[in-house]
Amino acid sequence: MSFWLLKTEPTSFSVDDLARSPRKTTSWDGVRNFQARNMLRDQMKRGDRAFLYHSSCETPGIAGIVKIVKAGYPDPTAFERGHVHFDPASKRDDPRWFMVDVTLERRLSRVITLEELRGRSELRELILLRPGNRLSVMPVEAAHWKLILSLE
Repeated sequence: MSFWLLKTEPTSFSVDDLARSPRKTTSWDGVRNFQARNMLRDQMKRGDRAFLYHSSCETPGIAGIVKIVKAGYPDPTAFERGHVHFDPASKRDDPRWFMVDVTLERRLSRVITLEELRGRSELRELILLRPGNRLSVMPVEAAHWKLILSLE
C-alpha cells in the first residue's frame, strides 16, 4: 500500500462534500498537471490511502483520510465539450487525463494545519512543504504518514 496527499480547494470540493456524496465516494477528476496525472495513471492503486488536504483557504491543512477504491482510468470530463475540464487534445482512443475514485475513510478529529506540518522538522522532506510545490497529487512516505496521524 502507498500513501498520498490530495489537495482540493474546499470552496470547490471539501471533505464535507465527499461525506455527502453517495456512499461517501467520488471520482477524483479534473487533474490537469502531467506529473500529477502520471501518479494517478501509473502509481495509485486500489487500497492506497490519501490525506485529503484543504488548500487556498483560511486555514490550509489535512481534513480527512480517503481510500483509493478504483485505480487510474481516463477522465471523461476531458472529452465533454463545455465542461470546465474539457481538453480538445485529449482523445478517447488516446486519453491525456486520468482520475481515480476515492471514498471517505474518515474525517480527522481536527484539521492538521499547514503551520503545524511546517513546524515539524521530521517532515522537512514532505513534498507539500517544498518551496514552489503546486501539485494537487503527491506521494507521502510511510514514516511521514504515521507521524502526521500522530498529530491528530
